[in-house]
Amino acid sequence: MRYVIAGGGTAGWMAAAALSRFAPPGTQIVLVESEAIGTVGVGEATIPQIHLFNGALGLDEAEFLKETSGSFKLGIEFAGWRAEGHSYMHAFGNIGRQMGLLPFQHHWLRAARLGLAKPLQRYSLNELAARTMRMQRGRRTAQSPEMPYAYHFDAGMYAAYLRRHAEARGVVRHEGLIDAVERDGQTGDIAALRLDGERRIAGDFFIDCTGFRGLLIEGALDTGFDDWTHYLPCDRALAVPCASGGDFTPYTRSTARVAGWQWRIPLQHRIGNGHVYSSAFLSDDEAASVLLANLDGKPLADPRPLRFTTGMRRQHWNRNCLAIGLAAGFMEPLESTSIHLVQSAISRFLAMLPAGKADPAMVDHFNAQARFEWTRIRDFIVLHYWANQRVGQPFWDGMRAMGLPETLRAKLAQWQATGFIHREHEELFTEVGWFQVLAGQGVETQGYNPIADLLPEDVLRDLLARHEAELVEEVRQMPRHIEVIEQMVRGVAA
Repeated sequence: MRYVIAGGGTAGWMAAAALSRFAPPGTQIVLVESEAIGTVGVGEATIPQIHLFNGALGLDEAEFLKETSGSFKLGIEFAGWRAEGHSYMHAFGNIGRQMGLLPFQHHWLRAARLGLAKPLQRYSLNELAARTMRMQRGRRTAQSPEMPYAYHFDAGMYAAYLRRHAEARGVVRHEGLIDAVERDGQTGDIAALRLDGERRIAGDFFIDCTGFRGLLIEGALDTGFDDWTHYLPCDRALAVPCASGGDFTPYTRSTARVAGWQWRIPLQHRIGNGHVYSSAFLSDDEAASVLLANLDGKPLADPRPLRFTTGMRRQHWNRNCLAIGLAAGFMEPLESTSIHLVQSAISRFLAMLPAGKADPAMVDHFNAQARFEWTRIRDFIVLHYWANQRVGQPFWDGMRAMGLPETLRAKLAQWQATGFIHREHEELFTEVGWFQVLAGQGVETQGYNPIADLLPEDVLRDLLARHEAELVEEVRQMPRHIEVIEQMVRGVAA
């Protein structure tokens, strides 16, 4: 079996590294890319599932942090999304503790009505640590609560790091521009790529990592695209790195702006920044001005523009071609899902790896899973926009008034009626994640599960106070975020 990966960057080299590690012996893996074509490479924030991918490849965590100038991430702060001056965090890990049969949200909602509850962050280990610039790897003691974490890293450096691993395992890289995609006259499958009008790179299966162009999945196979602009109207972004400054936060920050939002991602050597916005409400010059006026340090380059349409290909796997990364679609990086969507597509593909021509039922199943994953992530991102209270700003007023996907409407109805949150099948975001955003953005609920009333008020008060005190003590004993990184990087250098 011969796999040809069209395009490099983060998606291409993640695919190459994974195939080189897990494909059967005798598999040939070829990657085609051109240094003349830049990569988007702004996906610098991740979610905890990245541990599964790096671990499967056998990457050493300390070496990975050194090679990618990485830092740790405990969650995402959302500043100004509910209203100016208000912030909350979607932190990784648990919030509170389950009490009896009920998840924590019902007891917290009851306690809030009784005037017994502290703000939600007081019951989150990750947020308490993040706000004080502290963190720990693993559990401090056997009794300590778990602290899941992800990373911030330089996407270009990560791609280069994976390239070294992949090439060491036999992946062959071809430099060149793809100027034609050749299809088999009988089957309609892709047969080869033509490079620079001369070379022919043939293969049995092709992986499209050509970014927004979708050179194979769309350009050659005309797969079709589902446009989600109605739900997520931001269509442009500007990205710029700046010198380090301010707090070296172990979390990503997303700050709402007049017609979109701005990201801040701290790395060891710089801060990654970007402004996602709707061109219908803000000009490119205005967007650049907002971005440059809100940096922690001196800009290290001119803002790089990106144009996109949020949505997904109607099929991610079409014939003998799989699209991953931006070739598969675009999802705003608001919840740091870009690299995860690459990872999950690769993992799903490896689980269904064809030995020859893929069975149509297997392809249909892959595409159904991909659609479920993408639409549920879309719903979670739409929630952030819809639940804003930024009155008097046309962009945000429009987001509150938009029609919602039926799948999101059903989730909201459950929450608003009884505080119930349901995680459907294997959707990415957990009940705890939904709880933090719903509560953080002030989406009200009429009640909570009445079983919570069986817990006496004094017991509820004591349990909440004890849990908060235990978390505060855990955080007090943690090292600072920067100390953990410095110790790990020094260990690699030594």
